[in-house]
Amino acid sequence: VQLQASGGGLVQAGASLRLSCVAVDRTLSSYTMGWFRQAPGKEREFVAHISSSGGSTYYADSVKGRFTISRDNAKNMVYLQMNSLKPEDTAVYSCAAKSRTGLPTSSNNYGSWGQGTLVTVSS
Repeated sequence: VQLQASGGGLVQAGASLRLSCVAVDRTLSSYTMGWFRQAPGKEREFVAHISSSGGSTYYADSVKGRFTISRDNAKNMVYLQMNSLKPEDTAVYSCAAKSRTGLPTSSNNYGSWGQGTLVTVSS
């Protein structure tokens, strides 16, 4: 699956952004989808995932209550609504399609990745 992420930018602390992820070559409707992020000098970390139907979501503790993952299978899109952004949310955010068995919180279980979009939150 070829994925393209967009929506990043430079915002002040407390602001909101919505990231989008689209599949350009096939339908996403059968995939669990995840968002991950990687801050400078740090390892990639799990942010959120959503089941193929959209009926189940799960978040990292660091973003719970502030971020919302959603999807529109008719549009082949996955979104990450980010509210109350903090400087520590600064990172490159990537969407991914889960293609392997295992925990959906592990990046190792995702076989297709978007190119990433940079989110910078200033204090």
